[in-house]
Amino acid sequence: MPAEKPKPGNRRAHSAALRAEEARREKRRKLLTRGAIGLVILAAIGGIATVIVNNQGSSGTASGIPSQPRLTAEGRTTPPPWPVPSDPTAAVKAAGLPMLGAEGTALHIHAHLDVIADGKPVTVPALIGIDEVQQLVSPLHTHDETGIIHIESPKQADFSMGQFLTQWQVSASADHLGGLKTDDTHTLTAYVNGKAVSGNPAAILLNAHDEIALVYGTAAENASVTVPSSYNFPSGL
Repeated sequence: MPAEKPKPGNRRAHSAALRAEEARREKRRKLLTRGAIGLVILAAIGGIATVIVNNQGSSGTASGIPSQPRLTAEGRTTPPPWPVPSDPTAAVKAAGLPMLGAEGTALHIHAHLDVIADGKPVTVPALIGIDEVQQLVSPLHTHDETGIIHIESPKQADFSMGQFLTQWQVSASADHLGGLKTDDTHTLTAYVNGKAVSGNPAAILLNAHDEIALVYGTAAENASVTVPSSYNFPSGL
């Protein structure tokens, strides 16, 4: 018995139902596609954010701090005074240190430096390690002429007199400080907290509240010098 042909009305209803179902399927397909794209975008954004965070952590301000400080000092071999370098950023780079956008906080200590030549004090200038034009600062720097050395680093590390003197562009070793050279009548002695330290003064490491004195002169000149064993740091330093 032949199958009964659907009536025209039923055919139209059936076609409409098929079109509606196809439309629903297309809508679901688009939604699924958009969802997948969204997940990919979110994953990409998350990956980018992770890369940025990781990069900031691995190659940010702390990355330029050396694990071992330089223990030599390079710079001018002329007599004092030694003014602040005209290009502080280049001097900091020569010391092997980075220039930072802000002072670090992981290590925040202070030491003090006295330089005495021929029985007279030599000024340790302000702004060693600070580039006012570029608004950058070394983790090792001075703010004024008191001789206070600020060690403010984004990473725990050792810092040395060699780094500081190189930033100041003053050459130093066991036999000279700038243009002040030892000979039969002149000596150069480094003191840390009042105690004489032999060898290259550039190898002295900077610790919290150290009083460092570099004394050059004849025996008679040095006899008139009272080598300080400490420094009265301002409150909060």
